[in-house]
Amino acid sequence: MIAIDGPSGAGKGTIARAVARELGYRHVDTGAMYRAVAWLAQERQVPAEDERAIAALAESAQLDVGDRVVIEGRDVTSAIRTAEMDRAAATVARMPTVRRVLVARQHALGQDGGIVMEGRDIGTVVFPRADVKIYLDADPAERARRRAGDPAHTGGRTALADVATAMADRDRTDATRTASPLVIAPDAVHVDTTGVPVDDVVKTVMTVVEERGSRAMG
Repeated sequence: MIAIDGPSGAGKGTIARAVARELGYRHVDTGAMYRAVAWLAQERQVPAEDERAIAALAESAQLDVGDRVVIEGRDVTSAIRTAEMDRAAATVARMPTVRRVLVARQHALGQDGGIVMEGRDIGTVVFPRADVKIYLDADPAERARRRAGDPAHTGGRTALADVATAMADRDRTDATRTASPLVIAPDAVHVDTTGVPVDDVVKTVMTVVEERGSRAMG
């Protein structure tokens, strides 16, 4: 079990997918689970403040998070990667009941291992005994630049100032929420991706994975 945590724009998705490919493991983006539930709540016109109803959706919905994100038979891979869904997912992620439901689903996905799971609370809450814990971070300005230029999240190039403001708000929300706030696990390896090529970050993470694997076998 490899847990990769960190804030928006730190490179979690890119690195987690690459590491999963290297190892032949499954990759799970837990953030996509919150986004998909938020999308379904909007689709079914569930009030954003109705935590009980949203938690019921999270529990009953057929949800597959892989190369594509499919909920209740609808492919929402692109639909959940918008600024609007960023805000909606942040609201849903603050709801303790919803988090309990989705954490249980994440446990079920990862219980057999062979998985690279990314999110904001994987190494602290979801799998506190993960074999490898990585915390990715980067300078806020660089994180904002990455997100502003990523059409998968913004639908196109977006004004940097707008993205930086939205990202600062999300960072604040993630760090201060009562349920599973974004913190660095004490035994996580902190990797700063500022100005570092993706391949080099992947090599760093793979080195950690190999070292932990050798230690476990020895």
